[in-house]
Amino acid sequence: MELATERLLLDALTLEDAPALFGYRGDPDVWRYQNWRPESLAEVERFIRKQSALDAPVVGQWFQRAIRLRREGSLVGDLAFCLSEDGQAEFGITIAPPQQGRGLAREAATALLGALFGTFGMHRVRASVDPRNLSSMALMRSLGLRQEAHMRECLKFRGEWVDDVIFALLAREWPINVAADTADVATR
Repeated sequence: MELATERLLLDALTLEDAPALFGYRGDPDVWRYQNWRPESLAEVERFIRKQSALDAPVVGQWFQRAIRLRREGSLVGDLAFCLSEDGQAEFGITIAPPQQGRGLAREAATALLGALFGTFGMHRVRASVDPRNLSSMALMRSLGLRQEAHMRECLKFRGEWVDDVIFALLAREWPINVAADTADVATR
């Protein structure tokens, strides 16, 4: 599965991406809000090999895609989503710190939402956000996701109790014209 936007290509991670992926995923400003903090380059390479074995999303498994600058082909982030049997999906997105603030996360997430509601026919899409991650909170709102819950100290995360905010959007709420204008979807 590949998605393309004006500036971005969302495609499979490759072993050549491992150093860049390890670099930004190992950054404390990135991993402090995320479940995965790679300990070594070898761990990242194993992760990429496992993901590259998946040609398409499998219900119940997270499916990771690279976010690349379309012209240069350079890795600037990654996103993942997990489909459920009942027509729902969850997603997450990471942009390398030097690339943040350029609208890349919004562009990539818009393409993904278009595919989830269009190609995959999802009824509802959600995201789980640490409320201390103000950029992620703002991104979800800018995409039209509605804050459905703010659960206080509901997750034990790296030794501390943290809050979790759930954002969601229904297919009928998704602006189809935005998805059509910003994403050219090609599925392999």
